[in-house]
Amino acid sequence: MARLILLNKPFQVMCQFTDDQGRATLADYVDSPNVYPAGRLDYDSEGLVLLTDHGQLQHRIASPRNKMPKTYWVQVEGEPSAEALEQLAQGVHLKDGLTRPAKVSAIASPDVWPRTPPIRDRAQQPTSWLELTLTEGRNRQVRRMTAAVGHPTLRLIRVRIGEWSLEGLGPGQASSQVVHLPQSTPNRRPSPADSRRYPLGQKRHQGRKPGQKGNPQS
Repeated sequence: MARLILLNKPFQVMCQFTDDQGRATLADYVDSPNVYPAGRLDYDSEGLVLLTDHGQLQHRIASPRNKMPKTYWVQVEGEPSAEALEQLAQGVHLKDGLTRPAKVSAIASPDVWPRTPPIRDRAQQPTSWLELTLTEGRNRQVRRMTAAVGHPTLRLIRVRIGEWSLEGLGPGQASSQVVHLPQSTPNRRPSPADSRRYPLGQKRHQGRKPGQKGNPQS
């Protein structure tokens, strides 16, 4: 068995447990020892981060070889044409090569929490939302893809990784579950990636569920 934590990472939080510049980190929201993130999420992106204490589960989630799908809600400048959406779906030529085919669709503005600080309002520049599902995880890939088709990303929320969803979690909230793995799957210590192992902070930030007013449920 493996322990898995689902966290709704807020905007401008480092996806690691320490930071020498004093920025907010995962330690401000997760107080479970010996867990590490399975994959990364940019400082200026929001949404689902998975953490586990089981090395094989971490590898299964994060390894590019497994092509685990990740779904994002993306607020972009302008209103992408059908041709732009098709280009995102078929693959975009970036500096590091052609992206894999993706699933993409235009969606109505989702019922999500307000971001702090908010997106700058531009009266003459409309915005729209896309749902984008990728099976690869290049550095800042979603932002580079939308910029390449003429629609820079303004806000980026990861809502799903594989079978795990952000549903029910407000910003800064986390939930825990047990994942049953095959008995033949050995455990090894997860890799802390670019963050070293330190005692986790005691402070916990709470947020609201999407569309919810008042105090969140624990």
